Order: sequence, then structure tokens, then C-alpha cells
Amino acid sequence: MRRSNLPAELNRFVGRAAEEAALTALLQTSRLVTVVGVGGVGKTRLALRAAAGAQKRYGEGVRLAELAPLRDPDLVAYALVEALGLTDHTPKAPREVLVEHLAERRTLLVVDGFEHLVEACAPLLRELLAHAPGLTVLAAGRRPLRVAGESVFPLAPMDEADAMALLAERAAEAGAPVTGNLPTGPGETDFPAVPPTGPEAVRELCRRLDGIPLALELAAGRLPLLTVEQMLLRLDDRFRLLADGERGVLPRHQTLRTAIGWSHELCTPEERLLWARLSVFAGPFDLEAVEYVCGSRELPPERILDHLGGLLAQSLVSREDTAAGPAYRLLDTVAAYGAEWLAALGDTERMRRRHRDWYMGLATWCELEWFSPRQPEVAARTDAALPNLRAALDLCLELPDDAHLAQHLAGTLWFAWVGCGRLSEGRHWLERAVALESGHEEARLKALWVLGYVAVLQGDGTAAVAALHECGERARSSRNALAEAYATHRMGCLALLSDDLPRAESLIGRALDSYRELGELNSNVLMGQVEVAMALAFRGDLEGAVAICREVREVCEERGELWTRAYALYVLAFSAWTRDAFGEARELLTECVSINHTFRDLVGLVLAIELLALVTVSEGDPAEAAVLQGAAVPVWDTVGIRLFGSEAFDGPRALCEQRAAEALGTEAFGVAVQEGRRLPLDAVVERALAGRRDPAVGGPGGSTAPRPFRTGRSAAVPGTRKPAGSPTGKGGEAAG
Repeated sequence: MRRSNLPAELNRFVGRAAEEAALTALLQTSRLVTVVGVGGVGKTRLALRAAAGAQKRYGEGVRLAELAPLRDPDLVAYALVEALGLTDHTPKAPREVLVEHLAERRTLLVVDGFEHLVEACAPLLRELLAHAPGLTVLAAGRRPLRVAGESVFPLAPMDEADAMALLAERAAEAGAPVTGNLPTGPGETDFPAVPPTGPEAVRELCRRLDGIPLALELAAGRLPLLTVEQMLLRLDDRFRLLADGERGVLPRHQTLRTAIGWSHELCTPEERLLWARLSVFAGPFDLEAVEYVCGSRELPPERILDHLGGLLAQSLVSREDTAAGPAYRLLDTVAAYGAEWLAALGDTERMRRRHRDWYMGLATWCELEWFSPRQPEVAARTDAALPNLRAALDLCLELPDDAHLAQHLAGTLWFAWVGCGRLSEGRHWLERAVALESGHEEARLKALWVLGYVAVLQGDGTAAVAALHECGERARSSRNALAEAYATHRMGCLALLSDDLPRAESLIGRALDSYRELGELNSNVLMGQVEVAMALAFRGDLEGAVAICREVREVCEERGELWTRAYALYVLAFSAWTRDAFGEARELLTECVSINHTFRDLVGLVLAIELLALVTVSEGDPAEAAVLQGAAVPVWDTVGIRLFGSEAFDGPRALCEQRAAEALGTEAFGVAVQEGRRLPLDAVVERALAGRRDPAVGGPGGSTAPRPFRTGRSAAVPGTRKPAGSPTGKGGEAAG
């Protein structure tokens, strides 16, 4: 995990030197500091600036949680988990996960845009601060949290000098310096000719805009079209209009609203319409999404880019680079203004539905492309789209007639919950979806088997059996053979993790036969093959296990599939270790660790690390093996029950511990394990990928031939040696 997820500054930070110094000093004496002020006054920018400057004081780094896009108060804890870069597979509540993670760490958590969720946010932050003495919270919002120990930092508008400097800086960036002659904008012939802009006009504009940074930046964005004097004339008119209709509004709120409304007036009709429609997005969005959601006869999709460029040029929309590519975002205050206009047009619900439809389509595409060379791209796009996917799920659950869409979307995102380390949030949405009676059996069945799968990996056998049993019964009643196969498959997965290996082979083998008959081939099907191979390996049939995994690897290589490939490599690495081919085993496990870390799949990652520790001690480096063993312990804490309570999966760990402790002695072994436990996950992965470190001389190398965990041999289940289906057969992840 990176020590910081703070966004890079896109332009120079101007002014606020005194405020930055004061806020930095306050962070040294208070564990909860809340920057409060009117919208657009620069709370977020100042908080991020202070947080970036304070990074060195926090051993676990600085993390930013953006809460503005959230609508559901229940998601606040999940958003903090996401912000901290945590991956937790357990059934524990996210609040508990946060407390455990932060308890002994020195972290600065920046919480931005919390004001609409203060009732959920305040008690959560109070609890975290009470249980994590090394935690400091820097919040930014329009009102205080009202939590004991809170230091409120009121942020006033900029003083005159800073305001003028900001306007000049942003005007220069826009290509229209505020000195000398400026062009007269189109449509301004009703204004008298004006002399060159001078400092007095600039000073007056800054004063009339109350020194609010957002208002100043919006004004700077108009300077290629208007002179400062022309702006002042328009601003006078706007003030008069607002004074008649906005009685009781605080002056600075009125000033900001004036500046935004004035920018709105200067937009073309198409830009205004696009601005209103963009307000349905939560968080960043890409051009394709805008073209679909906002396009219409009035806004032809082929012209969207031009209109978006116009909003971008006026600083109403910002551009940012994400792992999934370039994206755009509306500032919260600008989005709120657009939402009001959208409501006035009576178009809010229609646009929310179009937004939902786009992200349902994106989820479907991502599910299909998960079984392809684009798997890493799918993971990145899903991560970037998460705020909007949440908004889509919210709408589906909000509308009674859309319950089936909630079930479909929550089930479709199985790869995000299971493959990308979001089991806890996935279960939150899945349980809410299946609690509804949708009347659409296929959607409900898919949500049920995915819920069962999530519960299996969380170690919650009771919930898993309940969901999978219901899925199986309803699938049989409705003659849905594919959903029944998925339910059977995941019951077999539960048996595998419970050490009931014959039952696991039988159930998964039966499911694989059904997949083959139905022409189903995807990551889930291949994972079923690997799970059978694991059962065979644990029972001593390494030859059968290797045969399956080699064929799975071939299909994965042909399709560009990485996630399932990593699990196949795990089994092949174990087989290589039993043959004393330690170099081959390490090479396989290195790739395995890299893939699992990329997808944040902690289950696969921790299994690979523990097997790598066994390889390391077999190579003659018991000290490094003990460090890797120690590093696996906190990872297991986030996965759930250690090794699922399975003796079979515990085999590498137990043997490694025995050998390393014998070589090092109990005390030295314990010291090395503790060293590993203190390592951050990124450091563990880096260490694992770097290879062996200074092998111990005279340690227990590979002189004693290793043995499989179990000595009994069993024949492979009929029909499980080949992947169910063929590369040309029916596939895709939209199964169930």
C-alpha cells in the first residue's frame, strides 16, 4: 500500500501561507482538526496541502477519504476502509476492521466532504480516535463534527493580496493576463468600451467576489472572453437579481452562488444543459459515460466533447488522470448547482436511470472482459467507477420496481467483490438485494450464489449454506441448470475449505460436468478445476493435480486470464517443491504473488507467501522463511479464520515453522516472526518478489525430500481433467 493516496496538485498553490502554517501547527497538538467554511472557500485544497506537508510525521502515511459522492450513511465505514487501502475478507463489520487496523498505527486520515453524512461520520471518527492513539483526523466540511476534542479551524476567504495573486495566476494559466488590453467577448456589444484592466479593477473584482477561491477561479476562466470591467458590470446585475430572490442567505454563500450562477449565465445553452446532466455522476466519470448518459437530440453525443471542453475551460469541470485513464469531475458546489437546475427541468429521475443503465452496462462489460487479457484494465476501471456503481446500486434499491436490477448488478460485480478484495462491501450490497422479492428468478439466483461464494471466502459457513441451499432449491424448481451448477460448485468450495476433500471433489466435479454440458467457460469454471486440483494435491495425487493445472494454465495463457492462473501456479509450485525444484517453485510463486497483489486478492496472496516461506526454508534460509511466516499472520487476520481452519491448507505453514524453528532455535525464530509481523503489506510483497536474502549457512536445506501433506491417493473425479468447455464454446462471466 502506498503511504499516501493524496492527489497530485494540478496547478500551483497560491497564497494562504499563514493559514497553512497555522493548520500545520494545530495538527501537531490536536488529534482531530476540522477545517470549516463556506463552499468554495478552499477547505479541501488547504487540508490536502497541510496533509502533504505533514506526511513525514506519520509512519503509516496519509490517506484521503472523499465522502461527498456517498448517499448512503451505511457506506461511510466502507469508504474509510477503501481509503486506507484495506482488503478485508472477514465477516467483521467495517467499523471493527478500521479499529483493528488503526489501533497501533500512526496515521493521518483526511476526511473530505462529510457534512451531509455527519450523523454517521461523527460517531465513527469518535470511536476510531478513542481506540487508535496514533490516529490523527483532518476533516474538511461546511460544519463541525461536534466530537469531543475537536479543534475547529474556520477558514475565511482570502485576503486582498492573496485573492489578487490567485486571480492573476489562474488568468495567466487561461492565457489572459489581467494587465493590458483584453479581448471583448462575443455577445458583449451592449457594454461600453473599457480601458485596459488595471489593479484597481482587479482589486474591486476580488472584493466583490469576497475573496472566495472558487469564485475567483471561475472568474479567471472567463477572462479569455470578458474584461475584468465587463465582469464587474455583470456581477452587479447578478447581485441585484439574487438580492430579490435569496433573502436570508448568508452573504458569502450568496457571493459564491452569484459567481456560479454568473458562470452559468455565460455558458451556452448546450453547456448549461450538460452541466445539469453531469450532476448525476458521483465521483469521476469518463467521456464515454458522459456521451451515453447526457447525450440526446439537444446534446448530440458527437458534440459532447466540445461542450465538455467549454466547461473545462471555465474551471467548472476538472480533469484528472486515473489508473483507468483520463477522467473528469464536477466540484461538489458546482454539481449541487447543476442538480438544482436538473430538478427545475424535471429531469432528475430520468437522468439517474440513464446513469444507472450506463453503469449496469459497464459492470456487464467488465464481467465479460474479466475472462480476457483486459483483466487488469477491468480491475482499474471498476476501481475508478466504484462511486458511480454505488450510486447505481442505491437507485436500484431505492425503487421497488427495480429490485431485480439491484440483484443483477450486485451479482454481476462478483469479480469486484471476490477478485478485487471487496468481500465485505459486496456482502453489504448482496444481502440488501436478496432481501427484496424481485419476481425475476434469474437475477435472484445469481445474487444468491454470489452471496454464498462471498460468505464461503469470509469463513461464514452458516450464511454460505443458507444462500447456496436456497439458490440450489430455487434453481431446481425453475429448471435453471446453470444457477444450480454454480450453487453446487460453491458448496464444493466450502467442503474444500472445511477439509472434506472427497465431498469437495464430488460436488465440484458434478458442477464441472454441468458447465461442460452447458458450454460454460470462464474464470469461475477454471477456478473450479483448480479447486479440484487442490483437493487432489492435499490427498497425495500430485500427478492428477499437476495435469489439471497445466491445462488450466494453457487456457489462461490463451485467454489472457491472470486471476485464476495465479491459483493454478500455486498448485504447480507446490508440486515443484515436492520434487526439490526450489528454483522453479520460487519462480512460479513470484508470479503468483505479483498477480494476487495486483488484484488485491488476499486469499491467494497469503497462501502464496506461506508456500514461499516453505520454499525459502527448504533452500536453506530459515531466518527469511520465519520473516515471511510472520508477515502472513496479519494478512490472515484480514482474511478471516486462519487457513479457513483447514489442516490441508495449513500444511506448508506447519512444516515451515517446524523446520525454521529447529534451525534457528525458538527464540531467534520468534524474533524473526515478529519482524515479519511488523512489515507493511507492500514491503512483504516487495520482499517476496526480490527473492532470497543471505541464505543461512548450514540450515536445513533440501536434503530431506519433502512429502505431500496427505499420503493417501485418490483418483481424479471423472471429467475433471479438462477445462469445462472449450475456448470456442459459450462463455463469459454473465453466468448464473
